[in-house]
Amino acid sequence: MPHTGSELAPLGAVIWLTGLSGSGKSTLAQALAQRLKQLGHACYVLDGDVLRTGLNADLGFSPEDRSENIRRAGEVAALFADAGLLCIAAFISPYRDDRALARRACKAPFHEVHVKADLATCEARDPKGLYRKARSGALVGFTGIDAPYEAPVTAELVVETAGVALEVSVERLLGYVLAQVR
Repeated sequence: MPHTGSELAPLGAVIWLTGLSGSGKSTLAQALAQRLKQLGHACYVLDGDVLRTGLNADLGFSPEDRSENIRRAGEVAALFADAGLLCIAAFISPYRDDRALARRACKAPFHEVHVKADLATCEARDPKGLYRKARSGALVGFTGIDAPYEAPVTAELVVETAGVALEVSVERLLGYVLAQVR
């Protein structure tokens, strides 16, 4: 039987976590990656902090720069998935059109997950003090305060994180991901 090479190419995918700042995207992404690695899956967490300190350091937070940030993130996530990794991309990614563009960039399976928490919960968590700065006027154009967040209409999965233990959210997301990558 001739060798086609396809049996050597692992199937990668993009798990795109979107939600407000403080909804738990990065925390959930890191916990999911840890569990996936324990189960033998090659994965990588890509988030805004990682990209904005390097590849996207030249971008600000205008609507145009936010769109370019997500376009680049989508291209990088697609490269990881094409290499056979599960790329867990955790980005606010406030605009539906930008998330759709990220999906189109990916030849591998792309799964949009809405990490959902109400604004009050996100503000109470405020891990970086950004809501406080936005409310005081020191930070302009902050998603959820004076810039829009367009929640997904057709996400493959919605994970509620308000009032839910991290492990419960991780188990829900892990179960979904494992069902999709087998």
